[in-house]
Amino acid sequence: MLKVMLNALDLFCGCGGLSLGFEKAGINILLGIDAWQDAITTFNHNHKNSKGLCADLSTLNPKDIESVLNNKSVDIIIGGPPCQGFSVAGKRIIDDERNKLYKNFVRFVDYFKPKAFVMENVPNILSIGGGIVRNSIVKDFSDLGYKVVYKVLTASDYGVPQNRKRAIFVGLKNSSDFSFPEKSVSHLTTSFEALSDLPENSLTDGSSYPIAANCDYQKLMRENSNKIFNHEITEHNERTKKIIALVPDGGNYKDLPLELQQTRKVHIAWTRLNSQKPSFTIDTGHRHHFHYKFNRIPTVRESARIQSFPDDFIFLGTKTSQYKQVGNAVPPLMAEAIAKKVKETLDV
Repeated sequence: MLKVMLNALDLFCGCGGLSLGFEKAGINILLGIDAWQDAITTFNHNHKNSKGLCADLSTLNPKDIESVLNNKSVDIIIGGPPCQGFSVAGKRIIDDERNKLYKNFVRFVDYFKPKAFVMENVPNILSIGGGIVRNSIVKDFSDLGYKVVYKVLTASDYGVPQNRKRAIFVGLKNSSDFSFPEKSVSHLTTSFEALSDLPENSLTDGSSYPIAANCDYQKLMRENSNKIFNHEITEHNERTKKIIALVPDGGNYKDLPLELQQTRKVHIAWTRLNSQKPSFTIDTGHRHHFHYKFNRIPTVRESARIQSFPDDFIFLGTKTSQYKQVGNAVPPLMAEAIAKKVKETLDV
C-alpha cells in the first residue's frame, strides 16, 4: 500500500530548525509562520518546497491561510511559542498577556484538528508555578481530544554537539501512546568535532572549504555543500583578546587573575567551549562565550554547527540577526529524532 506523505504546519517557525528536522524525517512542511521578517526570509531561502509567511499569530485567522495551504490537510502542527510569559510563578502566568501567543497555538490546533502536534519550550515550563503552566497546557489540549505527553530532551543525546535541553509536548488525536525517542548516539559529539574544520579567520561567502572534514559529524554537516557561508569573525579589541587568551580550553572567568574576574558582571563571562565535550546551550548572540581555541566568539556558521544546522542552510540578514536566528532555533537533529517517532506512531 502506498504511504501518504504527512503535511505539517510550523507556527512560530523562526528560521526553521524544527521544520528542517521534520523535512529530513520525510514530512512535508506546508507553511511556516512567524512575526519576524528576518527569520521568514531565511526560512524561505532554505525551505524550497515550503512557504514562509510573516504574520502575527495573535491576529491571524486560521481560515485565512487555507488558500495558502491549497486545501491540503494539516496532519501535524509543530512550533515553539515564545516563552517570556512563562517566567513568573503563580496565577499571573495564566493571565500574562504574552501567553496569548501560546493560546494561539491551541487555537490553530483546534481549527485544523491535526492527527498530532509537537510543541517545544523552555524546560522550566514543566515546573514553574508548581506545575500550573504544565497542567494548563495539558488541559487545553486534552479538552480538544488529544492525549498529551511531555518530557525534557537533551540535544546531545541525538547527535547535536550541544547540551541544550528543551521541554517537548506531544499530543495525539487517536489516543495512541507516544514514546519519546531514545538516546540515539553512544558517543556525544564534541565542540572539537563540530568546529575543527572551520578556520580562525573570516571566509567570504561561497568560499571553498580550506580544511578537509576530519570526522563523521563534519562530513554530515557538509553532505550537500561544497561552500562555506556565514563564517565572518567578530573583531574584538586587543584588551578583550588578551583576556580571552588567559582562559584555557573549557575554562571561564575563574581562570583569570582576580583583578580581571569582575570585568564582566555575569557569571557566564569569559567562558570557553570545551573542545572535548558538547557545547553548553548557545543563545541569541551575546558576547560572553568563546571558541575553545581561537580568541573570539564563534561565528554564525560555528554557532549553526553547534545547533546541527547543515552547511547548506544559509542565514540571511545582518550578522546580529543571524546570531539571533540560530540561537532561537530548535536543533534540527533533535527535531528529526522527534519527527521520526511521530511519523512512526502515526504509522503512515
